[in-house]
Amino acid sequence: MPADYAETPFASGYEFTEGSGYQLPEYPFEAPPEIASGQTSHHHVVIVGAGLAGLTLACALARYGVPALLLDEDNTVGAKGASSRGICYTQKSLEIFERLGVYERIAAKGIQWSVGRTFAGSDEIYSFDLRQQSNYNLSSQPPFINIQQFYIEGYLVERLAELGHVQVRWKNRVTAFRQDGEAATLTVATPAGDYQVRADYVVDATGAHSPFRGWVGASVTAKKGDDRWCIADVRFSKRPPVERHTWIEAPFNDNRAVWQHLMADNVWRIDYQMAPDSDPVAVSKESVVRERLARQFGADCELDIVWVGPYAYRSECMDRMRHGRVFFMGDAAKVVSPFGARGGNTGVSDADNLAWKLAAVMKGRADPALLDSYDEERHEAALQNVRVTNRTSRFLRPQPGQQKLFRDAVISLARRHAFARPLVNTGRMAIANPYTRSSACDRTGGQPVQNVSFGWADGSPGSVNDLVEWAEGRLLLLVFGDTSPQALQRLAAITETMPVRAVQVVGTEDMPMALEHVLDPKGHLQGACHVFGHAWALVRPDSYVAATGESIDATLVHAIARALGLKDEAAGPAAQIHSPQLGAEPPSFEATGEEAA
Repeated sequence: MPADYAETPFASGYEFTEGSGYQLPEYPFEAPPEIASGQTSHHHVVIVGAGLAGLTLACALARYGVPALLLDEDNTVGAKGASSRGICYTQKSLEIFERLGVYERIAAKGIQWSVGRTFAGSDEIYSFDLRQQSNYNLSSQPPFINIQQFYIEGYLVERLAELGHVQVRWKNRVTAFRQDGEAATLTVATPAGDYQVRADYVVDATGAHSPFRGWVGASVTAKKGDDRWCIADVRFSKRPPVERHTWIEAPFNDNRAVWQHLMADNVWRIDYQMAPDSDPVAVSKESVVRERLARQFGADCELDIVWVGPYAYRSECMDRMRHGRVFFMGDAAKVVSPFGARGGNTGVSDADNLAWKLAAVMKGRADPALLDSYDEERHEAALQNVRVTNRTSRFLRPQPGQQKLFRDAVISLARRHAFARPLVNTGRMAIANPYTRSSACDRTGGQPVQNVSFGWADGSPGSVNDLVEWAEGRLLLLVFGDTSPQALQRLAAITETMPVRAVQVVGTEDMPMALEHVLDPKGHLQGACHVFGHAWALVRPDSYVAATGESIDATLVHAIARALGLKDEAAGPAAQIHSPQLGAEPPSFEATGEEAA
């Protein structure tokens, strides 16, 4: 007889929903083979949680050709009772999705935006256009796309089926966990019975109520405020502008904050700040929400309420994101207030960061010590995002005294003086976090590389993501400017013995001296790598700079070794780390015929 399997409960804080809802895909349950065989299977990587972070990691591993098992306790995408959830996806996330092969689907469905306007009462006190800012304007992807989170998750599920390598099991809930010196063991409950699996590494992407935190004895720094919000996804008969509008003191919401974003399917997300002691049931009733919308958009505005749910913001951050064989990512590792799109997007970057490192270790290209840098880098990013969003929370819900005095002064000054407008804090828009404490990066590294454009040797257009794809999970060495014959010989030796692919980047005044060269007439590629003149940049598979330098010498060899997690940073061990089982790999850097002669 099949075992009883409790349905996935509603996500905490979203139980009181109204509206017509979203139509979500449902995926079939298949009885795992371990139940019939009674055997415990072994997997290199088990990912628990098929949300945004877990699915991104699964797709990234599949793209690197690394097999993995993905378990999810539900049979659909989106959190139960909170289908739309995250809506705003940053340029860095879009660049990652482009590498994974789902960006075109997201761009076709979602809404691009770059203009944001902030109001206090009826006065516009601050505005920006991200396309005019150097942080955003050179990438092949736009600054932001708004789309309901479940769409992206669905595209990632589709992509997994195309890529292979990763087995997805729906309605598989992990109920127990232990780890030892050899592997981790997970007990899994399903509608057909229970079973166990063993894993070299486990990734917890189960969200803010992760059971793994307790199982590994993790410590968490948490702060919960009294701020209350009510979220409404709405279709209108008249269309508000395709811009990010925020009100610090909205006259139609009792002088409390309001957010307004357009998403896919002509659905607007409206976030209303509520009184601190609000009853979540009362503020989420459809009749109350309709009254609130009528005050903002007029009583004559025809609308369809798609979904409504209350929300209480909080911040949490694990003190460590790795515990033995378990890696925590997404909301399982940290929870931030969703100001500036720093929630789901950080989970996407968590996955991108860990995926290439797991792949490098599994393929014998890096030392397992490299995996420690995941915590070093992504924990630093988590702390930074918690700090930034907490500042926004204090600005929007200031405590009496200095906080309230500061906000009132900023709003008053911003109405009259341009210098005060950047102090208006309705959410500092997320950008890729730099890494300053990483053992895998030199002091010159740790910066993200935008997906800028360049020209291939034949003049056809290319992008950084194309180069990363060409490197096939190896480190990418970009050498800018003219290169001597001696340097070419050293580069050839490095690429023959180490998991590195190299390419010469030729500017307007440089000569191509290697067969593997690209054209950078506008200097966009060089600028994206944060170097100038005759230099090199060592770029990782997650499009972060590991190190930069000027000469092709021991400094470069040490930087490569460090980026691969080698403690002694020696050339010999770095060369030996190449796994013979992968077969001989062709050299990736050759001189032109003239130089070779």
